[in-house]
Amino acid sequence: MPVIEPASALPGRDEPIPVTNRHYVNQHPIQAPFPEQMQQALFGLGCFWGAERAFWQHPGVYSTAVGYSAGLTPNPSYQEVCSGQTGHNEVVLVIFDPQATDYQALLKLFWESHNPTQGMRQGNDRGTQYRSGIYTFSDAQKESALNSREHYQQCLNEKNAGTITTEIIAAGEFYYAEDYHQQYLAKNPGGYCGLGGVGIPF
Repeated sequence: MPVIEPASALPGRDEPIPVTNRHYVNQHPIQAPFPEQMQQALFGLGCFWGAERAFWQHPGVYSTAVGYSAGLTPNPSYQEVCSGQTGHNEVVLVIFDPQATDYQALLKLFWESHNPTQGMRQGNDRGTQYRSGIYTFSDAQKESALNSREHYQQCLNEKNAGTITTEIIAAGEFYYAEDYHQQYLAKNPGGYCGLGGVGIPF
């Protein structure tokens, strides 16, 4: 179910936002096609700047990109997403080599890197675009994501640390964010990062 009613969503545009198809850190492409063996994952865990850095630093990750997904407006701008009138979440697309890491390891990083109990916010960042979400590309990913949520809820229960609000749904269209957002914390090492977990291991 979208977080806003379709009738109230902004119209967006037909043309995608142009991006440079090169990862600022590792020089790999951030748009398809990718090497044949690669797999993809999609996560939302608050402001996508810090979230992307957490994943590009993970061994076995080939490329990352930030963008907007799980909403209604086609090809939205950052300003439109931040208005709350697109329904989109700020997300990270992760392209990974399954021979060097696996989806379960990415899920572990996801859960430990943010607070999944806060609803439509992450720390001081408030809005529908900061919600916790896992967007799956296969039945196997969905099953792994659901099992991981159940497991991490048990971990949180042991510490009375709240109830997970993470949405787990099939991945929809991924819209690339503007160029300046891509690998933002590599381009701006002193930039804002509100990413922080609850301190409870997965």
